[in-house]
Amino acid sequence: MKLKDLHPTTKRLVLARAIRSVGQGALVVDLALYLHALGWNGFHIGLVLSAAGLFGAVLSLGVGIASDRMHRRPFILVYESIVFVCSITALLSSQSIVLSIVIIAAGFGRGANGAAGPFSPVEQAWLAEEVPAIRRSWVYSLNTAFGFFGMGVGALFAMLPEFLSNWLEGGNSVLAVQPYAYRPLFIIVAGATIVNLFIIFKAKEQYRGQKKNSGTGEIQAERQIRHQENKMLTGLVILNSFNGIAIGFTGPLISYWFAIRFGVGPASIAPIMAATFFITGLSSILTGRISDKIGIVRSVVWARFFGLLLLIALPLIPFFWLASLVYFLRSAFNRGTVGARQALTVGLVRDKRRGLATSLNAMSMQIPQSVGPSIAGLLFSTGQLELPFYVGALFQGIYLVMYSRFFRNQNKPYNSATEHIS
Repeated sequence: MKLKDLHPTTKRLVLARAIRSVGQGALVVDLALYLHALGWNGFHIGLVLSAAGLFGAVLSLGVGIASDRMHRRPFILVYESIVFVCSITALLSSQSIVLSIVIIAAGFGRGANGAAGPFSPVEQAWLAEEVPAIRRSWVYSLNTAFGFFGMGVGALFAMLPEFLSNWLEGGNSVLAVQPYAYRPLFIIVAGATIVNLFIIFKAKEQYRGQKKNSGTGEIQAERQIRHQENKMLTGLVILNSFNGIAIGFTGPLISYWFAIRFGVGPASIAPIMAATFFITGLSSILTGRISDKIGIVRSVVWARFFGLLLLIALPLIPFFWLASLVYFLRSAFNRGTVGARQALTVGLVRDKRRGLATSLNAMSMQIPQSVGPSIAGLLFSTGQLELPFYVGALFQGIYLVMYSRFFRNQNKPYNSATEHIS
């Protein structure tokens, strides 16, 4: 299957993700630096990001379940509207309470790779609608790749505050960048949501919600199928809790870590983050292709094993350029598997439960992930710049071993156990 062969609805969802990710890419680099310029310390920055993760996790579960019972397109339109209102609010106000509310509500700064925040379970369930099961690994990897490419473009926009501040004020470091110089980034976010509202509104949806079973035989068969699906989902939730903790300690505050570890500003960090996203996007496409050859589980395990080794090495690197190289290689190996893992998740259940499956997948990572930024931020503020990485590596290693064991029978481009009922 090639890009031109995708269903028009699938193309619209992929395009919307790419556009949405531009604003996300700018904020994942600069939001923590913006808050730092406003006088927030590492603990306070981490705390609001933790709150955003917790809010998103709780909301995603309700949204995913509700989307299984209704249509999915309205939920994405609601999400884009929320982000638009929050971005305009953040553009107009720098008050701490106001920024805290919009960051929590819209999930700013969390680097969702173009996903629709708490509404991403709906997006993933909808994406599976027009994609044959045997092609999901490639399509979901492609979808993720477009998100990373957009994040890369957005990360380049993240250089704007330092250039703007230098031009107007003569600043030349992260501490000298004026807070107002960061606020135009929210215009990019608002513009992306306007475009996406049009794209999503025009997308067609075939799903019409769950149908009730009739007859004793259908009810009994439904119970048996759900029992098997629930068993797989329970294992997924347990696995993701370890992965979420690892991500929370090493992901949301990475630009802040680069700033305080090496004394660099947005103009230095943004190109590195952009390169990271572009490389990770290419890695995602490659992982999708490899998954078709050797299976999803095997490709995920090997890629994340190399990512784990690089995560252990990262805090030991004494030079900014070398640390940057290690970081974007680590991202390519680790985050390049996101699409393949999403494809495995939607293959564990039937269409009418994909909202539930993807919401559990998101929530089980986001809740434990929300703990990490506040603890990591506190440790960074006290000068502990290595410990969060080692804590993350420990949980990443546990996740990797458990993932390879639990899903060893799912090592196929698609889940043959449920293909006949998808």
